[in-house]
Amino acid sequence: MAKRLIPTLNRVLVEKIVPPAKTSAGILLPEKTNKLNSGTVVAVGPGARDKSGNTIPVSVKEGDTVLLPEYGGTEVKLGDKEYHIYRDEEILGTLHD
Repeated sequence: MAKRLIPTLNRVLVEKIVPPAKTSAGILLPEKTNKLNSGTVVAVGPGARDKSGNTIPVSVKEGDTVLLPEYGGTEVKLGDKEYHIYRDEEILGTLHD
């Protein structure tokens, strides 16, 4: 049975994108070439509340590819997969093709 984690407030659940360790031709890539720290948004919380009680929505949505800070976030393991939880304001931006 798979569990689904729904973040609270303005938190975002992200599955980090692991860059390939070698090319399709079998050439091993050095670790430094794989430095882009990005992930796919799996789930988002409903948003934070301001002083008036109004909900401030999260700026990303499920399925977005986001740029993540080098450090931070909370690691969560669900089943055999690893995820990270970030606050909305910690996410550096979204990546588009």
